[in-house]
Amino acid sequence: MSELLTEVSETTLGGVLWDMDGTLLDSEKLWDIALRELSLRLGGPMTEATRIAVIGASSPFALATVFDALGLEKHPDAIGEAKDWMYTRVGDLFEDGVTWRPGARDALSTVRDAGLRSALVTNTERVLVDRALGMLGREFFDHSVCGDEVPNGKPAADPYLRGAHLLGLEPAQCLAIEDSPTGTASASAAGCAVLVVPCEVDVPAGPGRVFRESLVDLSIHDLHDVHSSAAR
Repeated sequence: MSELLTEVSETTLGGVLWDMDGTLLDSEKLWDIALRELSLRLGGPMTEATRIAVIGASSPFALATVFDALGLEKHPDAIGEAKDWMYTRVGDLFEDGVTWRPGARDALSTVRDAGLRSALVTNTERVLVDRALGMLGREFFDHSVCGDEVPNGKPAADPYLRGAHLLGLEPAQCLAIEDSPTGTASASAAGCAVLVVPCEVDVPAGPGRVFRESLVDLSIHDLHDVHSSAAR
């Protein structure tokens, strides 16, 4: 692991910051199921506009969006009860099984074998992330950042700024790998180059963003090329 301590220049790729839901795991569908069921429990079906708005969002934002869409008062007790129900439901769905996104597992191995520093950066809270890490493989990550461990979740820059800091790197030395508009906005705001692999919804083009259809056959040379191209 001595390679992980090697100093890198401000223009060199030094680490990869991985989103989880929709990027490594095909778990956005599980959140979609839980939120649709929650919306019905709270009083009505979730609209397509609400569904799109909550993809990749933090729990507080997602819950507030659902409450607003249904015209419900966002009383702390009601929000807390809804959050507990949602996390229990998603946890049950995780236990039923969640699949990898195409190429994701090999991509994790590629990054680790190359000696690059690596962190998981997700809006999902620690209680579920610790369960997911058992499937992902804790050995692939030097650190992890969860939605309940930063002042503001994605799309704010906080999660990716913390991820880079934990790796001992500047954001410009990191390549974030994302699937959603919310997560991509967060990585861009932090100053990271972003490899975008859309999953459930399209992601708008923008500076510092390079797009790819999947993580299948992703090589370490591809990662360096993407980082270099996005940094220009």
